[in-house]
Amino acid sequence: MSEAKWYVVHTYSGYENKVKANIEKTIENRHLEDQILEVRVPLQEVVEMRNGAAKQVQKKMFPGYVLLNMVMNDDTWYVVRNTRGVTGFVGPGSKPVPLTEEEMLPLGIKAEDIQVDFAEGDMVVVTGGAWKDTAGVITAINTQKQTVTINVELFGRETPVEISFAEIKKA
Repeated sequence: MSEAKWYVVHTYSGYENKVKANIEKTIENRHLEDQILEVRVPLQEVVEMRNGAAKQVQKKMFPGYVLLNMVMNDDTWYVVRNTRGVTGFVGPGSKPVPLTEEEMLPLGIKAEDIQVDFAEGDMVVVTGGAWKDTAGVITAINTQKQTVTINVELFGRETPVEISFAEIKKA
């Protein structure tokens, strides 16, 4: 499997969040979680003056654009390109061009190597979220998404659950 890179898609202006939601729904329906890892609409904090009062608001950094961290192949290209509201990938012709590390730095998105102190087969306890205080054995680790898959007992059966690194600790 090739490595995931960040790509930019152009959308109708004002449809960025709708496109993000549509792509995320398609990822879930088609089980592409391992190929399209993240969908982002970059936001920035700005101070606006309204009626003489300064107010902190979030504005889109790039209106009309959505960032995708994905593995480019025919399936992922098709899914994204045919999402309602997407007008196309950014790049010459129909060939998407991934963003470089230098282009990613101002966005606050950096490719970082995360060191974890647990491995597959380790027993962990969930410290937050819906599965708080649940113990389970790690069956898979996804460093790109910063998640682990653990087996928990649900209705008397072993069920795989994906949990964020931030929500677990070693048992």
